[in-house]
Amino acid sequence: MRSPLPWIPAVTTVARTRQQLVEEGFESVLTRKYSPASARPRIFDGASEAKLIALACSDPPKGRARWTLKLLESAVVELNIVDRASNNAIGRTLKNILKPHLQKQWVIPPDANAAFVAGMEDVLEVYQRPRDPEVPVVCLDEASKQLITETRAPIPAKPGHPARHDYEYERNGTANLFMMFAPLEGWRHVEVTDRHTAVDYAQILKDLSDKHFPNSKKIVLMQDNLNTHKPASLYEAFPAPEARRPVERFEWHYTPKHGSWLDLAESELSVLSGQCLDRRIADKQTLVEEVAA
Repeated sequence: MRSPLPWIPAVTTVARTRQQLVEEGFESVLTRKYSPASARPRIFDGASEAKLIALACSDPPKGRARWTLKLLESAVVELNIVDRASNNAIGRTLKNILKPHLQKQWVIPPDANAAFVAGMEDVLEVYQRPRDPEVPVVCLDEASKQLITETRAPIPAKPGHPARHDYEYERNGTANLFMMFAPLEGWRHVEVTDRHTAVDYAQILKDLSDKHFPNSKKIVLMQDNLNTHKPASLYEAFPAPEARRPVERFEWHYTPKHGSWLDLAESELSVLSGQCLDRRIADKQTLVEEVAA
């Protein structure tokens, strides 16, 4: 039965500590007393602990996605790491060392390190250039957005009740977003399109050249290595003379493979996703209006 006065143990602890302070002094109160009878014996010493960690970091048995405490309990005995072990002992040993409940994502260096470094240094060189109003640096990236229609009208939030929407929904196609970001100009523009084909990309570049920066001598274009992000896309969309003009206006730069995060437009898309796109949007027109806002 639960105590009706849960504060009583705390009160007795305070009273006991106060009495100890009066009778034995500050040092006695501040020093934790060691009791051999209450000490928990260690099952894993330094050597066996290292073997346990190595086992937990190894590939799990066939048919298993990961090591579990139950599997480790059997394995440490079978491999003569210790004579016996419990789930609790293994869990306590691994918890503060491996933190198995956490997983982190990293940019793992690719095999072609020389190519990666060369591409990265090219990108960083472009970003370190001083601002030239006649030669703006523009970063380009794209992302898709799943359009979702509510099957039932959501219930708005009110005091004491959070907003509610039904878990069922209808897919209403997808839309593509081209993010153009000129960091030194303080300028960004998002164009929403139905697709992300080579022709769509070519039209974006033509607008970037003729509509957004018509008076620039050159446009330094930074983008990732998507297969449509090539000068050939303009020749696919326009006659050769018309395609050649914008191709010559751009200075083409690419982030290295596995290094698309070096494209600042990708960071802008991440911000847009968190501020605007992280919800159900029913159709392209609503998406255009929300993104513009």
